[in-house]
Amino acid sequence: MKHLNKLFAAAVMLAGVSANAQTADQPWAVSVGVNAIDGARVSAMGGDVSQRFGQYFQTDNWSILPSVSTLSVNRYLGGNLSFGVTGSVNKVKKVAMGVFVPGTEDPVDYTLQSTDLMYYGVDGMFKYSIGGLIGSKWFDPVVNLGGGYTFLGKASSGHVAGGLGLNIWFSDNIGLSISSTYKKQFEDDGVDRANDISVPSHLQHMAGITFRFGGKDTDGDGILDKYDECPEVFGLKEFNGCPDSDGDGIPDHLDNCPFEPGPAEFNGCPDTDGDGIPDINDECPEVPGLAQFNGCPDTDGDGIPDHKDECPEVPGPKENNGCPWPDRDGDGVPDHLDECPDVPGPASNKGCPEVKEEHIKQLNDYGKTILFNTNKSTFQEKSFAVLDNMANVMKQFPTAKFAIEGHTDSSGSDKINDPLSLDRANAVRDYLISKGIKADRLTAEGFGSKRPIDTNKTAAGKANNRRTEVRLIK
Repeated sequence: MKHLNKLFAAAVMLAGVSANAQTADQPWAVSVGVNAIDGARVSAMGGDVSQRFGQYFQTDNWSILPSVSTLSVNRYLGGNLSFGVTGSVNKVKKVAMGVFVPGTEDPVDYTLQSTDLMYYGVDGMFKYSIGGLIGSKWFDPVVNLGGGYTFLGKASSGHVAGGLGLNIWFSDNIGLSISSTYKKQFEDDGVDRANDISVPSHLQHMAGITFRFGGKDTDGDGILDKYDECPEVFGLKEFNGCPDSDGDGIPDHLDNCPFEPGPAEFNGCPDTDGDGIPDINDECPEVPGLAQFNGCPDTDGDGIPDHKDECPEVPGPKENNGCPWPDRDGDGVPDHLDECPDVPGPASNKGCPEVKEEHIKQLNDYGKTILFNTNKSTFQEKSFAVLDNMANVMKQFPTAKFAIEGHTDSSGSDKINDPLSLDRANAVRDYLISKGIKADRLTAEGFGSKRPIDTNKTAAGKANNRRTEVRLIK
């Protein structure tokens, strides 16, 4: 009995290795329990079926051991069919014995006798699951058919067996099993010849707990590997064995952010700032932004997101990192395009002031009053103020270029007048350069007496012809 109790404990531990309602997925089953032998009722009264089975539920003649007395191991074969081997032990207290007439071989009557004989039985049984046939997961009637060998006292005999059983499954792998099996012995003559008792045909009733197991569940999550989409990671049944670490209803293998809860529309990723861009794709996850800037804002609307904009609240071009170009002179032409950044001017003249006719007239009015020493290119003292005025006018137009032209009257020959007029023009140019006018803005030409503007026959006319003119170079 101790060995059977140990087997029972081992079966309980084996029951915890797997849980699945499909017998095909749990091909092994172990049953432990008790058995009852009805050796009197069934073996009595010869072949009279009504007397053999008429008092099926009468338990007066049952023999039962108060201990675990049966152990069965079954293997699923497929198609609702399984095969199992059952071992049982009992002590028969009552058995029907035949009364013989001398000289005859068959008993003429049966009497119920008390015995104290050990009973051992080994059976191999095919079991067909009706519950599997009808698709029930908890109510499972079974038809049993097989055979085996029985030992009773010193007697032993082979037998064929058949019966019915019922499994009631409490969970996927634990159930209550009951059965009744009729064992037709091959040497059933009910003879007691000096207590040499043959083994009578009899009913054996069994009741016990059945544990199903054998399916592989690597991660121990209760879902067999063959049905588990994540067989090596503990998971949930609703996700076919896959985990949902962040509990957002999206299994980890389909969740782009498995450890941060998020909605399905973002594949399980959160959108902290609520801008419709999940944090995983959002460069500014805590500030609402625009999709074209990967979730970052553009406060000034200049097309440069704030985190890359050096002037996020003032629109400016990308070339200047989102800041407006400086315009020191306020003429609307940015300094980098303004050839005169410190002097206002129209964009049509690249930000520089335009030289108008009145400015040229003013310069020429000054030029007419420049006085040179006779036959020389040096200035008379009172001409320096005039030259300074000319320089001030030119400074208003930092990029304008001017031609300084020298003219004489007709007194003297061209051989003298031409170089003299050029020297006087260069003298004006050199003075203007000394006052800050860039040299590349000024040219000097001498025309002698070739371009008079008045008559050379009068002193007044000649005075008009001796002049310095300024021309704008365009």
